[in-house]
Amino acid sequence: MCGILGIMGNGDVAQEIYDGLTTLQHRGQDSAGIMTFDGHFNLKKGNGLVRDVFHTKNMLRLKGNMGIGHVRYPTAGSYDAAEAQPFFVNSPFGIALIHNGNLTNYEQLKNQVIKDNIRYLNTSSDSEVLINVVANEILKLNKLKLEPKDLFRAMAKVFKRLKGSYSCIMMIADHGLVAFRDPNGIRPLVLGERHTESLVKEYVFSSESVALAGMGFNILCDVQPGEVVYIDTNRKVHHKQCVKTDWAPCIFEFVYLARPDSVLDKVSVYKTRLRMGNALAKKIKKVLLKEKLPIDVVMPVPDTARSSALAVAEELGVKYREGLIKNRYIGRTFIMPGQAIRKKSIKYKLMPIELEIRGKNILLVDDSIVRGNTCKKIIQIVREAGAKNVYFASSAPPLRNPCVYGVDMPSKKDFIANKLSIDEIAKEIGADKLFYQEIDDLIWAAHEGNKKITKFCCACMDGKYPTKEITMKRLDEMEEIRNASERPGAVESAENASDDQLTLI
Repeated sequence: MCGILGIMGNGDVAQEIYDGLTTLQHRGQDSAGIMTFDGHFNLKKGNGLVRDVFHTKNMLRLKGNMGIGHVRYPTAGSYDAAEAQPFFVNSPFGIALIHNGNLTNYEQLKNQVIKDNIRYLNTSSDSEVLINVVANEILKLNKLKLEPKDLFRAMAKVFKRLKGSYSCIMMIADHGLVAFRDPNGIRPLVLGERHTESLVKEYVFSSESVALAGMGFNILCDVQPGEVVYIDTNRKVHHKQCVKTDWAPCIFEFVYLARPDSVLDKVSVYKTRLRMGNALAKKIKKVLLKEKLPIDVVMPVPDTARSSALAVAEELGVKYREGLIKNRYIGRTFIMPGQAIRKKSIKYKLMPIELEIRGKNILLVDDSIVRGNTCKKIIQIVREAGAKNVYFASSAPPLRNPCVYGVDMPSKKDFIANKLSIDEIAKEIGADKLFYQEIDDLIWAAHEGNKKITKFCCACMDGKYPTKEITMKRLDEMEEIRNASERPGAVESAENASDDQLTLI
């Protein structure tokens, strides 16, 4: 679920990339990187938040009117700083690439790259394999100058080799910016434009539209599934649909991953979450009438569930109150590296407002339940603050299956919904009553935003993976690989290898 950004500007773009990445920081907190081009590639990347990786001396050396930036949330590879993006190859032309997603045929591609390209891979990242696959197909063209038709021909072959999810931005030396998206459009990617006084347009690609607004760009279009968009140095935009598509964007982007002020594939995340809350409240209302459960107040688990909780309160006709205050200096626990760190962070992340809780029947609304550890701790916090009864509602249906497309969910056995019934889960997490969203209602909430999207990837909930290579056998194999290479934790630094085309900062 990384965040990616690429800009073609009229002046140095490093500062705007930095600003854009801070807007996308919610998509990855492990590492950050920026690469620009001014006749040479200039790179700075490392572990940490955007504000920690880049300093004034770095920014001053990131020259160039074309650049790409990345914030990383590891799903393939390790936490080694060497796996921070962008990645770079110096042949052909000089290509830099950033990637959001996860290649499900990584092992096969890795073996092909080593055999066909006679290239040494520095990391275990699928993104490094991906850039080498692209470079190999472009190299086969044997062109001194890359015309749009040549690039599209090479990319059509790239699409045939890749499986899984990938939204990517490439920077090709002396040519321009290229963006492409997998045939299912699982991860989002949007193109924006900005008019300038010089009448020369500037362009930006971003994982989410929210990054465009802050920089003064207007949304031009979404990069379509299976599409390649090439912006050359003359600022001409070339589009090409390279493969047949089967659109199935990730539903979890709307549940948790994306910011509420983003618009993905013309679907407002905020309005989707309001509709999720409306649908969830109607289900809750039926149970309340039947079992005569008293609810005095609806409270969100900040921050992702706020929109849904507000809609739940309005639909039920119950007060909405903020009863849990989030420490904004603690990262998103869902994307923290390792279960031990997640557990430790939860108790520092949320603090109760006892005034709003004591003696009341509380309905807590959260975005989802994965292992059950977080909501169990939250319910305990609310009870200790004096709640009379604590009910818990999830804006998402039960999560039961690992995501293989870029969200670091646990192995199948670790999902609490795979081990227990809903009543048993309620008992395990300490809730007096537990409510889950219906999957049809969740799909409806997103579909209402764009009727052209008829299918969403809900594999983490229903087990229906949109790419054909994902079978139960393949899932078992991937889980074995995951278990065999448990991450040891973040590596503070890594040696950087340079060449005469790459300026490392």
